[in-house]
Amino acid sequence: MFAVLKTGGKQYKVQAGDTLRVEKLAADAGETVQFNDILMLGGDAPVVGAPFVDGAAVQAEVIDQIKGEKVIHFVKRRRKHSSKRTKGHRQKLTLVRITEILTSGADKSGVKAAPAAAKAEAKAEAPAAAAGSDDLTKLNGVGPAAAAKLVDAGITSFAALAALSDEQIAAIETVKVKPEWVEQAKELAQG
Repeated sequence: MFAVLKTGGKQYKVQAGDTLRVEKLAADAGETVQFNDILMLGGDAPVVGAPFVDGAAVQAEVIDQIKGEKVIHFVKRRRKHSSKRTKGHRQKLTLVRITEILTSGADKSGVKAAPAAAKAEAKAEAPAAAAGSDDLTKLNGVGPAAAAKLVDAGITSFAALAALSDEQIAAIETVKVKPEWVEQAKELAQG
């Protein structure tokens, strides 16, 4: 039996026991990952997805995080006083060994999901965790990273940010709170 899976914008035809080099996955060596984007299952009764096969998955074990071959990009312009430029690149890859092809029931397995599925799960959990808190990214200059640092510091709402004194602002070490944020938070907390 074989499966055609999609990861990192590429498609791979795999069987149990195959070793693949795929685009870098957020997993350490020895961990198990599951690829849920299965385009086709082959064998005695082939199944083609539209676009994916429901309930099918491929489980793999991460062997190592590696780098690909070095690619040299050389540019030279002709004539006198021209210029030359050389750039090199090594793509980060993950080496995985396919352990199992699941034809059905893959959603209920207790295996760590591939990065795309993990991001979708994290986005689904974020609103539930943020119930009772404000979206701090509405403040000018506060992006997702700064908002996460503010939440780590215990500031989850506009009212909490607006109520900070100068001493409390100076005591926050994870992120430098700007006075403009406090002013905007006061306005947003009022309505």
